Amino acid sequence: MRAIRLAVTALTLLCMAANPGDADPLITKTYSYFTIHGHTGGDLERELSKRGPLLHGTGIRHPGATRIKLGGSIKYENTGGKCRVIDATVNLETHLTLPRWKNRNGASRETVMVWDTLSSDIKRHEERHAEIARQYARKLEKALESLRPQRDCKTMEQRVDATSRKIIDKHAADQERFDRVEAASFERRMLRMLRFKVQKQLN
Repeated sequence: MRAIRLAVTALTLLCMAANPGDADPLITKTYSYFTIHGHTGGDLERELSKRGPLLHGTGIRHPGATRIKLGGSIKYENTGGKCRVIDATVNLETHLTLPRWKNRNGASRETVMVWDTLSSDIKRHEERHAEIARQYARKLEKALESLRPQRDCKTMEQRVDATSRKIIDKHAADQERFDRVEAASFERRMLRMLRFKVQKQLN
């Protein structure tokens, strides 16, 4: 029996604006916040562009971010001329960075309503990134534990690596697809939520 570590992938997912199995991956989720200032919608927009998380490599800042680290370890056993996986442990760390508004008490009711709507949407967006990662962590662990025995452990390691890479690539593609869909519907989504809040206040 021997243990190796799975390759670790780190993704930084930045926004533009499941039932647990028998053996769940080891999952942690943490939060941090950055403070923005101002009293008007224009102030808040400028502050988010100035202080939001930076997308490395592009120099672009965004209203929120989710950092994802996916890794783990796997144990093999070679018996009866076959090498098989006897234990696969996937570790998932997600860290969400979200905005906090300092000057809320000095702003107009309209600006507060817009901010509440926007900040709620930012948090929902980043929480969804974390949930997508959680789903893929479970898929990865299940796929590794389900691998058929191979003739030797070198071949099994190659199969583990290929399976891991395939699922990690699908995970990255799904995260990018989610961002594209969210970006395309941002204005429509915000207007719908604002109309709902206004209507609720009038009733």
